[in-house]
Amino acid sequence: MLDPQLLRNDLEETAKTLATRGYQLDVDAWKELEEQRKHYQVLQENLQNQRTVVSKSIGQAKAKGEDAQPLFDKVKQIGEELSEAKQKFEEIQQEVAKIVYYTPNLPLKDVPVGKDESENVEVRKWGEPTEFDFQPKDHVDLGVKNNWLDAENAAKLSGSRFTVLSGSIARLQRVLAQFMLDTHTQKNGYKECYVPFLVNEATMTGSGQLPKFADDAFITTDDKYLIPTAEVPLTNLYADTIIAADDLPIKLTAHTPCFRKEAGSYGKDTRGMIRQHQFEKVELVQIVHPESSEQALEEMTACAEGILKALQIPFRTIVLCTGDMGFGSAKTYDIEVWLPGENKYREISSCSTCTDFQARRMKTRFRENEGEKPQLVHTLNGSGLAVGRCLIAVMENYQNEDGSITIPEVLQPYFGGLKVLK
Repeated sequence: MLDPQLLRNDLEETAKTLATRGYQLDVDAWKELEEQRKHYQVLQENLQNQRTVVSKSIGQAKAKGEDAQPLFDKVKQIGEELSEAKQKFEEIQQEVAKIVYYTPNLPLKDVPVGKDESENVEVRKWGEPTEFDFQPKDHVDLGVKNNWLDAENAAKLSGSRFTVLSGSIARLQRVLAQFMLDTHTQKNGYKECYVPFLVNEATMTGSGQLPKFADDAFITTDDKYLIPTAEVPLTNLYADTIIAADDLPIKLTAHTPCFRKEAGSYGKDTRGMIRQHQFEKVELVQIVHPESSEQALEEMTACAEGILKALQIPFRTIVLCTGDMGFGSAKTYDIEVWLPGENKYREISSCSTCTDFQARRMKTRFRENEGEKPQLVHTLNGSGLAVGRCLIAVMENYQNEDGSITIPEVLQPYFGGLKVLK
């Protein structure tokens, strides 16, 4: 969450920066709330001091043989006033927390200012769009032609936005996830984790999914949430923890299914596997020293790009403008892969630094030296990559005229030397 001190000490500038994200902070309401908070905080302190003074007077009155009952009555009255002041203060604190928990992170200074995705900025491009001497098909037509994709039976089992994969394509999806994990653990220095797919409310709140995005989450009857990304359990592994500075950075990866209602995307990308309620992702998470977070973002993005380079699939990387960034992000790079079937680039990875936004929620800190005050860490997350969309990219970029798929050279060892999927 956003540091409340930014709202208390630099309110106008913070509100101005938040406005570049399309978030309008009610400055007058915040000021009034702050005045009430300070009033009841001071009132509590004064009443506590008064009660202490009067309580001491009781003993003195008794020692002198005086009637102490009026003093007892006064202590009782002060206690009731103090109780009421504490209750008011708690109510105000809850209102403050509500605002803070719904306020997005502040963008870094080098993030381009813009209103929406049309003002994102391309920072680099790798490879040229794949060319064919025939009319390329999209992944749906390829999947149906080869009996690899079955949306009809998936709908019968679960409803819309689900797909059954079978045969060679199911194997290719499994191999892609394996290749990503092998690359990130053996070459990029990440530690592989196997994490729960169900988490509690505190965990979802810690990483920023709750309370703002409750409508997009699947919840069970016993109030557990299906994870929307492995970022949620991975970052929360260090909730309520003080880490030694020497143990930073912490680099974690996990391959998990992800579950999202896609509540805000009704009617969007309904064809094929682009936008599903259930999909797979290999997630990258880093917990780092604040001084290292900007460099860590560049390295993480390069790790995600490296998967596409190894697969020899064209892509471009863009930096999101302020109006298109995710709620907890301070800076985000999106990697967009070339899809011949759509004749355009589509997002396959988002890599973000959240600065101390998540760490403040999770109470995740580090200690520079023994005996020093703990400081908040910075957290980063990124897709390395979205497995389903990577599967689509391989199918479309490596398709042959007869509908078969040439297996990328780097994946052929996982297939025992097989070179073509038919």
